Amino acid sequence: MNFNLSDAHAMLQKVAREFAEKEVAPLAAELDLTGEFPRETFEKMAKCGFTGIGTPVEYGGSGADELAKSLVVTEIARKCAATAATLSIHTIFPSVIIKFGTEEQKTKYLPLCGDGGKLSAFALTEPNAGSDAGSVKTTAIADGDEYVLNGTKCFITGGGQADYLVVFSLTDPTNGLKGLSAIIVEKGTPGFSIGKIEEKMGIRASETVELIFDNCRVPRKNLVGKEGKGFNIAMTALDGARIGVASQALGIAEEALDEAVKYMKERVQFGQPLTALQGLNWYIAEMATKVEAAKWMVYNAAFLKQTGQPFTKEAAMAKLFASEAAMFVTNLSLQIHGGYGYMKDYPLERMLRDAKITEIYEGTSEIHKVVISRAVLR
Repeated sequence: MNFNLSDAHAMLQKVAREFAEKEVAPLAAELDLTGEFPRETFEKMAKCGFTGIGTPVEYGGSGADELAKSLVVTEIARKCAATAATLSIHTIFPSVIIKFGTEEQKTKYLPLCGDGGKLSAFALTEPNAGSDAGSVKTTAIADGDEYVLNGTKCFITGGGQADYLVVFSLTDPTNGLKGLSAIIVEKGTPGFSIGKIEEKMGIRASETVELIFDNCRVPRKNLVGKEGKGFNIAMTALDGARIGVASQALGIAEEALDEAVKYMKERVQFGQPLTALQGLNWYIAEMATKVEAAKWMVYNAAFLKQTGQPFTKEAAMAKLFASEAAMFVTNLSLQIHGGYGYMKDYPLERMLRDAKITEIYEGTSEIHKVVISRAVLR
């Protein structure tokens, strides 16, 4: 078993790291302060081929595989978790179209969302349907050649900026989860509007919004897959998305560890560098161990997905462990920085705020423990 990256993966990681240092890092603090969506950075990522990773070349994407996507998201997250979240969540839409869409949908949407610079989003969550996805209330009732959508979605990352969204709605409200379907909604469709823009603790520049559907009419050809198969589509998409969140968490943890190492080598107290203090060295040992374990769990989940093997349990494990590792490592790194770490002059306080969401979105840690325990017990 070879744990080394291929030459192609190593080169892509290097390109993504250089991009993050040049294009992402200089904007991170300001974007966190203003909450401004990084549209220009997204367009630059599209030109680099990052937004089309995972989309086949024949459909206008960059090709590559799940590990490649993970590597890019990780490197972007090291410098700005909000920008990484935007990229990671954008890739959910094309993954749904690739697996479940019609040839017409693939031909229309994939080139635009691949390297074409169009942003996409995934709309499942509602005020009463967070961890309990079965409580979705938004409806999509057939009327001739159209569906008429009514309802509200909340906490949708990039939803106010997205050109295309896959919206999960009940085409048969009497049939519970078996009545849930996935439907494409395009920006600017009459009856579709943006509601509240959330003020968040972290990943502030990713923009998280409320979506409102008021007699919003979309063509029936915008149905993805079959009617009533929306729950399966959503869960399949979330399995992959969890590798993306785990990659975000890994990037945050790696950068926090590097910040701690750099600070300990530079900071002198009691006439000696912090590296001379055994207690802090033990912190570094714990942090580095968790980062390394998280990395290989993320890589393993990505490998299983790209090779067509079952990966639901492993994706949940990677997301659970990497997100908790991100919180652990950023917290200890901030502690090592002392009072300086608490100040905005250093990136640790932002990184700690950003890390927290990785334990919550795309399934809370508690939900992942349910997923993992069911798989193990089964």
